[in-house]
Amino acid sequence: MEDVVRELGYLCLGSRLKRISERLQADVNRLSERVGLDVQAGQYPLLAALDRNGPLTVGGLVGALGVSQPGVTRSVLRLVEMGLLEIERGDEDRRQKTVALTEAGRRAVETSKREIWRHVEAAVVELCGDLSGSVLDQLNAMEDRLGQMSLDRRALRHKERGGG
Repeated sequence: MEDVVRELGYLCLGSRLKRISERLQADVNRLSERVGLDVQAGQYPLLAALDRNGPLTVGGLVGALGVSQPGVTRSVLRLVEMGLLEIERGDEDRRQKTVALTEAGRRAVETSKREIWRHVEAAVVELCGDLSGSVLDQLNAMEDRLGQMSLDRRALRHKERGGG
């Protein structure tokens, strides 16, 4: 069957990017499950921002991630429920809330760095490192390569080879 989104090219660029994003995130989610983490791929940037910057307000997280405030708030609340984040009220301005990693959150980040992030990064470099041509040509090549071997398989292969 014809891939309509692919065939329509630039007209469906947003849909195409979303489709690839969903595929990559599903692959990362499988890796997370393998190492026993219940963290979703879309939550990793938030955890990484807190790991790099220390405690931040929701507004600070929005700025660091470049995503909407409602999306950040949903992710924060989910990660608080999971015990990975805590919300602290400011001493001077009680309305000011700061989000921070809990001890469990710090352990999850360390596990993620060691077992997921570096291997996913290597897999993405393998997937995209030599792409050339128009953005549509590059997306075609990415999807073709993902069809040959998923991102999670690429990351696991990197890990099995002792990749650092």
